[in-house]
Amino acid sequence: MYEVDFAEFPSTSAAASGQFFERAFGWTVTPYGPDYTDVRAAGLTLGFQSDPAEQPRAPLLTIRTDDLATARKAVEAAGGVVTKEPFAFPGGRRFHFREPGGSELAVWCPED
Repeated sequence: MYEVDFAEFPSTSAAASGQFFERAFGWTVTPYGPDYTDVRAAGLTLGFQSDPAEQPRAPLLTIRTDDLATARKAVEAAGGVVTKEPFAFPGGRRFHFREPGGSELAVWCPED
């Protein structure tokens, strides 16, 4: 299974970004500390990262899978380059990769 279900954005204020989408569209906001907020939209979750050390340079689309190791092999076999080794985060594990055209994306797997 591979499905795009998450997009992460850089933000100068994760809390302010979350509050905006809650007020504007009524979406559910889950803060994960002062520098990260998830916003649940219809069919997609948006993440806002305000920690400069952790921010993506551009919006980061994230693909959900049931098997992170198999997804990594598929990415590399297709010519992708892993840019961030697998790491744990609240809710699962993920790795980042760059596709041959230069865009960075991530693949994640929920915790078992």
